[in-house]
Parts: sequence; C-alpha cells; structure tokens
Amino acid sequence: CFHCSFYWSLDLPQYGHKQWQSYFGRTFDVYTKLWKFQQQHRQVLDSRYGLKRWQIGEVASKIGQLYYHYYLRTSETSYLNEAFSFYSAIRQRSYYFQVNKEDRPELVVKKLRYYARYIVVCLLLNKMDLVKVLVKELSEEIEDYTQRFNTEDQLEWNLVLQEVAAFIEADPVVVLNDNNSVVTISNRLQEGSVPPLEQGMVVGQLILADALIIGNSNNQVKFSELTIDMFRMLQALEREPVNLATQTSKQGTMEPNEKPAKRENPHKYLLYKPTFSQLFTFLSASFKELPANSVLLIYLSATGVFPTGHSDYEGPYDFGGVLTNTNRDVVNGETVQKRNQAQKEMHCLHPGDLFPFTRKPLFVIVDSSNSTAYKNFTNLFGQPLVCLLSPTVYPKSVQDQSQRGSLFTLFLYSPLLAFSSVCGLNSVQRGLWERAQEFLRKVYRDIGQMLTRSRTIDQAFLQFFGDEFLRLLLIRFVFCSAALRLHKLFRESQSFPESYPELPKQDTVESSLLQKHILELATMLDVQSLFWDDSLEAY
Repeated sequence: CFHCSFYWSLDLPQYGHKQWQSYFGRTFDVYTKLWKFQQQHRQVLDSRYGLKRWQIGEVASKIGQLYYHYYLRTSETSYLNEAFSFYSAIRQRSYYFQVNKEDRPELVVKKLRYYARYIVVCLLLNKMDLVKVLVKELSEEIEDYTQRFNTEDQLEWNLVLQEVAAFIEADPVVVLNDNNSVVTISNRLQEGSVPPLEQGMVVGQLILADALIIGNSNNQVKFSELTIDMFRMLQALEREPVNLATQTSKQGTMEPNEKPAKRENPHKYLLYKPTFSQLFTFLSASFKELPANSVLLIYLSATGVFPTGHSDYEGPYDFGGVLTNTNRDVVNGETVQKRNQAQKEMHCLHPGDLFPFTRKPLFVIVDSSNSTAYKNFTNLFGQPLVCLLSPTVYPKSVQDQSQRGSLFTLFLYSPLLAFSSVCGLNSVQRGLWERAQEFLRKVYRDIGQMLTRSRTIDQAFLQFFGDEFLRLLLIRFVFCSAALRLHKLFRESQSFPESYPELPKQDTVESSLLQKHILELATMLDVQSLFWDDSLEAY
C-alpha cells in the first residue's frame, strides 16, 4: 500500500541511520514509479478511470514531503531543493484548483496542508518574496474554507497564519535596496566567509558531524515546530546551496540513495520542546553513531530552571539548568517550583546530565536565562570540550525584543544583524551593509589570529578550530562578547557572554585591537555614541 509505506517512513525515528534509510529508499522507489506511471498513462487514467488533478497533486505533494523529511534526516539542502521543485510544480500546474468546487472539507484541508508545507520549505530556502505571496494565498484559502464549512479547526488554521506572519517579521533589521525594497540576505556559510587558517597553524583536525538543535523557550516566535532561534542556528550550521539559482521545475533529479560526494553539512536533529526522555534518547543515539575524529554539538535555546536551595557540596546537579518539556505551571517565563527543596528539578537538563557524553569531543551552546549553570563543568575524560554561554540579563530594550529571538543566537547567526539591532537600527541600505560585511571579514581574520596566537588560551578552543562551522561560531562569539562589553547599555557582568573554559580576556574579548574595530564599525553605521570610545571609561 502506497500510503502505508509513506506514513511508516515518516513515523520512523530520526535517529539510527540504518533503521530508517532502507525504508525511505523503498518508499521513494514506490512513489517514483507511481509518478512515472501516471505521467506515461495520464490519458488512459483520465478517460477510463476518472483520475482527478488533485489526485496527481496529492502524489506530488507526498513526494515533496518525502524529500523534505529526507532533508531533515540528512541535512543535505539538495533534497530541500527537490521538495521545492515538486511543491512549486503543484502550484504552477494548479493541481489543487478544482478542490474548492467539491463539497468535501477533507480535500480542502489537504490543500491547506500543502500550502503550510510549501511555506516551510520556502522559509528554509530564504525565498521570502514567495513566502509572502503564499501566505496571502493561504489566507484567502482559509477564509473560503471557514465560510463554506463550519469546521472546528478554524482557530487552528488562523493560528498557523499568525505564526508564519510573526516568523516573517522576526528579523529586527532589514536591508534595503536603493528603491527601498527589502533585500533577502542569506546567512548560511558561504565561500570565503570563513577566515582561512594561517599557514603552519597547528589546530585540531576534528570535524563537526552531528548537531542537536533544541528549542524550548517560552513565548518565542515559531512556525511548524521550529522556533526562530532553532531556525537561525539551523542555517548557521549549513553551507549555502550552490544550485539554488539554477533550480528548474524538473522533478526527481536526485534519487534519495544518491549521496553527494562529501557531506556538506553536519547532520542535525531538530527537537522542539522535547521531554527529558526524548532529548536523552537523541543524545545517546547521536553519541553512539558519532564517527571517529568528530564533534557533537548541542545547542540549547530554553527557559532557565534555577535551584531552590543551597547545599554544602555544590555538584553538577546543584545549579539548575534548562527546562525540558512537561505539563506544568509557568509564570513569567520561569517555572514554578512545587517540590521538596532537597530534591533536584526532574524536568531539567542539568550540566551533570551531559557528563557521560564528554567521553567524545563536545561543543555546547546554551542560550538561556540560566546559561551560567553550564560553567560548572568538569572535563572528566580529557576530550575537547567547550561551552559558549549566553548573557543571563539583558537591558530592557533588548529584553522587550526577546519574543523575536535571542540576541545571543542572533550574533552567532548574523553578527551584523545583531550589532545593528542592538544599536536600535531598523534598516540598513544595501551598499552600507555590504561595506560593513566586508569590514567584518577583516575583523574575523584578526579574531582568528588572536585565538590561535594566544599563549594562554585553553587548547580545547584550538582543537575545534579546524572545523569551519565551529571556527566561525567561536569568532562570532568573541565578536559578540567584545561588542556588548563596549556598548553603553550593557553594564552588568551578567549581560556578557561567558565560556567554559574561560577565554583569556586581554587576548580576545578585551583586546584593544578588537575594541578599535568595533568602534570603526559603529562609526561606519553612525552609532558611535552608543559605545565607550575609551575602554577605561567603562570601568
């Protein structure tokens, strides 16, 4: 049965490549044959069996969905392009056009779901102009659907519209052309965007192979189980797809069992509001499958959980951590504690929970109001281990924007976007943006040299420096830390990012050369008055 194999494939757990890959391959094979069959025998199917266009659209939609899920499981953006080409053909050929003339609400729901999936794929491919057109069409379809059928899911579909509208508007700063139209800027890793290693520089040969991207922040903009922070980190860990501009409407150009010559991107698991059990299961599976000389990255964007009492001995379960999902009361974004004070919070990922996984190279990013709990790590096994930790307190003007995503993650995703945002800019002209980006490339080269030439830096940072994704994250982290230290609004020590192990401040985040660069960038954007122009004034 076509449908059984389709849903069976999607329901298979994402972890364990050997478990799901063969099923996906077979399902693709079945649907590819079905697609070719209907193409070859369309006339007979139409005249003799009454094949409807929406039925062809349904097959195409399922193939698009399979490609999208294959992208989720492999992180290869070529499959995302394939999903796009199928979804695009459905709209161009009006496969679902006749659905509205039939008195069957379940058919209209198929059409609405198709639109929602198409929008997700377009968001991931940064086709923002098309997203806006699709949202308008979806809005009209929902209005027509709710007027014709008195259904119970009207509120749900309106919520989908609200979510995607908020998602589109989440970027705090827009780049404008000369005619004031918005320019779509991609923040995936591009050729030439990573400072090359200096000749003769000895750094680790580790490669980022797996990443767990976890989103559990309350009240953050989301769409389709993807918070804005997850969306940004996902793109920060992908290379810019080379063939985006050359995509045509030709379907099925890449078989799912065809593997690109080398893996372009680290494999990612996207976990939206996971329970502790789910998180631990994915962590364990990823740890088990991690190849030799590879790194596991854990990104946590989650509400902080704080300890309630102090014990004489402060161990890795005494500092709290970040929230894992459960049905519980939430007040003002932080959890209500309802338990014996001597007990530890159960629905929380404590630093100690990650200790078993430090047997292999581990790179942790924590964006949370209790990120500093993860300073209390102990490197028990001598493997490379780095934790990048967000500020825990922000100035009110920044805190008010937190629904549109965290400033810390924004810096790791697009430092110039974050820098412009924290300076109160709403828009930047394209020419100025490009000059500032070019200047930042020079700054990144200097930060890279600061890190590799420091005599007091912990070797763990250098072990990760050979991987391009991790190198760029470390450089952006240093830039973020230095920029916030100079900004006049950020006065408390909790408003600065931290790391484990600590970075040598004089060589990096408080370097006079880096401070000079930040002031130059501020001058370029005409916001120099927001920064201390003499670092001594700050203290």
